[in-house]
Amino acid sequence: MSVKDEIEELRRLINYHNIRYYRDDDPEISDAEYDQLMRRLADLEAKHPELVTPDSPTQRVGAAPLEKFEKRKHLRPMFSLGNAMDEAEVREFDARVKRMIGTDKNIEYVAEPKIDGLGVNLVYEKGRLQWGATRGDGETGENVTRNLLTIREVPARLHDKNPPSVVEVRGEVYMSVAAFRELNQGREKAHEPLFANPRNAAAGSLRQLDSKITASRKLSLFCYQLGEIEGGTKLAAHEEVLARLKAWGFPVNPRIKLCRGVDEAVEFHRRLLDDRDQLEYEADGVVLKVNRMDWQRELGERSREPRWAIAVKFPARQETTVVLNITPNVGRTGAITPTAELEPALVSGVIVKRATLHNQDEIDRKDVRVGDRVLIQRAGDVIPEVVKVIDDGKHDQRPRYKLPDKCPVCGADAVRPEGEVVLRCVNINCPAQIKERIFHFASRDAMDIEGLGEKKVEQYYERGLLSSVADIYKLKKADLLKLGKDVEVSAEKLLAAIEKSKDTTLPRFLYALGIRHVGEHVARLLADACGSLDKLMAAGVDELTEIPGIGPEVAGSVRDFFERPENRKLVNDLLHAGVKPKSVVKKVPKDSPFAGKTVVLTGGLDTISRNEAGAKIQELGGRVSSSVSKKTDFVVAGSDPGSKYDKARELGVKILDEKEFLKMLGGK
Repeated sequence: MSVKDEIEELRRLINYHNIRYYRDDDPEISDAEYDQLMRRLADLEAKHPELVTPDSPTQRVGAAPLEKFEKRKHLRPMFSLGNAMDEAEVREFDARVKRMIGTDKNIEYVAEPKIDGLGVNLVYEKGRLQWGATRGDGETGENVTRNLLTIREVPARLHDKNPPSVVEVRGEVYMSVAAFRELNQGREKAHEPLFANPRNAAAGSLRQLDSKITASRKLSLFCYQLGEIEGGTKLAAHEEVLARLKAWGFPVNPRIKLCRGVDEAVEFHRRLLDDRDQLEYEADGVVLKVNRMDWQRELGERSREPRWAIAVKFPARQETTVVLNITPNVGRTGAITPTAELEPALVSGVIVKRATLHNQDEIDRKDVRVGDRVLIQRAGDVIPEVVKVIDDGKHDQRPRYKLPDKCPVCGADAVRPEGEVVLRCVNINCPAQIKERIFHFASRDAMDIEGLGEKKVEQYYERGLLSSVADIYKLKKADLLKLGKDVEVSAEKLLAAIEKSKDTTLPRFLYALGIRHVGEHVARLLADACGSLDKLMAAGVDELTEIPGIGPEVAGSVRDFFERPENRKLVNDLLHAGVKPKSVVKKVPKDSPFAGKTVVLTGGLDTISRNEAGAKIQELGGRVSSSVSKKTDFVVAGSDPGSKYDKARELGVKILDEKEFLKMLGGK
């Protein structure tokens, strides 16, 4: 096979596996195997730059920055949609369609979630992507082809042996709620302004002149419509359009439904509204489209809106209200978070009275003051947030707000550690911190003590029954019965839940302790690597940082927690009370070549990432170290191994190349 043929085959395979992963959610190969294909393609293209094409999968990482975006005129206009705000308006739309078509029978509608993102138009000629543009004014948009190619769901070629000579594919670029939160968390750590919502984040990311920035953001795509099309089989229904899009390799929303009549369409809207906060993306309504294409053509358009489609909106997630007060609240780690007390407002069907202001930097950036009229939003979060201040002409007359320099609960000093944006109470025995720690310890993802919610924790603390996490296991039925009438049944249930919680897992226990920077995922990494609580408590910072996925900040926080006498006493009190966190038992194969061995990884590995290699060594009973010493058993040397390789040779440590290492892993 020639180099050119191999490159073409690699591109075909990678594009195929992209579709299996991103469109079908049904991958056929492991991430390591996929990475191996990408590395091989990148190596060949590096040696033969004349064979690199703009639609190659390797080009999805971004290119050199542009000075400005070119304008692109759509082959067919991208229309906006008329809106229906309630069920009555949906039924008016249905009646109008029936009247214009001249039928009294049920109309078939395709119901689609209306993704709150950025509309785009992709133009393919003979199956190859030529350019992609934003919706713009509907007639002309901005050429963002290079940025669109960084989104893996965008096929560079249509999967069709006989594609149309020209076709426009319409879609919505969006950012998932999870990706949005991750992006904002990173920006907050870097002291950068936060995006207000996923749509703004998606729009800002897609319109970057530097496509490498776009590539670093986790954008996604759903396609829903065709524009201009020349050649190919004619399609009779919109559901056939969606099937064709999927066959070509485009992601199509799996929640789309064919509704046989307006009643089913209304019910679809109701169900999606109920599920709104559980969706992985932001949706602001449902789009209804007449299914039959001949009826779409007959209905036509008016002004800039098609008569055959309508957007049925959801209740607004954003509303305006007034800041009545700003209250600092203290969490379990001592973090003092400012909260805006609001004039009650109905947002997405929920009465909102409070909204987070995050920290002093955010208050200053948004310049929120008591008495201001503000825009608030709910984006799937329990506590809504203030988006921006709406100037009413009196804003500058109101005093600026500053968080106090004393804890509002216990009066201890409130300090802002260097490099952090959060103000903290320094008193570990602050009542607010104690109550939050107890509530966290009992929460579902921690010790899962059903019946010990926030109100009960508050009540038991005020009555002197709980002053620390360990006191949970000292609660007696007689004490609980003193709290009021008709509590015997609930007291028995609570005590049973407390007893049940003693039999727990090490990851749950670590998460329940409330160690700073240790969430559920990090707790599992620590438990898997150390195996037992005793080993974790004895581990030093260097040993902890050798665990894949654990950085210096987390390692330092864990070490600091277990070095504090009060925390060691808490752990001992819990163990003495009968809490038994199960150690993680590793099933190491008897013939494992890495059992009990210390391994150092150095240099670049071609077929497996360093993190994956470290994880597999640990699965086989080995320990991964960051430095070479006489106690090192193996050094795995990839490309450009550096000084660790030289040190291993000097000490006579056995050195494995990648092929030998993979063989010892069992071909994994």
